[in-house]
Amino acid sequence: MPIRKTFLFIAVAALFSAAALAQEKSPLASARFGAYDVKQEGTLVGTVIDYKPSSTTPPLGARLTLQTPAGVVDVHLGDARLLTANHFNIQSGDTLRIIGAYTPVGSSSLFLARIVQKGTQALTLRTQRGFPVRYIAPKNSAETKSQGGVL
Repeated sequence: MPIRKTFLFIAVAALFSAAALAQEKSPLASARFGAYDVKQEGTLVGTVIDYKPSSTTPPLGARLTLQTPAGVVDVHLGDARLLTANHFNIQSGDTLRIIGAYTPVGSSSLFLARIVQKGTQALTLRTQRGFPVRYIAPKNSAETKSQGGVL
């Protein structure tokens, strides 16, 4: 009988410990990258200083450096294939209007673009709730042409 009580005690203690740990918020969870806060959304207007379709540092994806009247801003655009598929070309010197929100990354911050606009062309990169728009590759060129899609 004592072995059974000991086992029951250990099982109950483990259950309560697991529940308590699940309720704790880790510092990484609350400051995780990519937490897009729609309430903090704003607009940047500026000139592209540098554009990289593939960033070597997280978050991966297309990044640009934008000179705004308030200073230089690091902007994350997401999957460069989405830009390419929509014939949205970005070069140094381009003037862009970007709607998005800042998010902390390490000791600095990064502007997560939701909509990027160049002249009359605008492209949605994130949903209204801030989730990245996924690039879906066409199955084949014949299907893409028949649907009027982008090659």
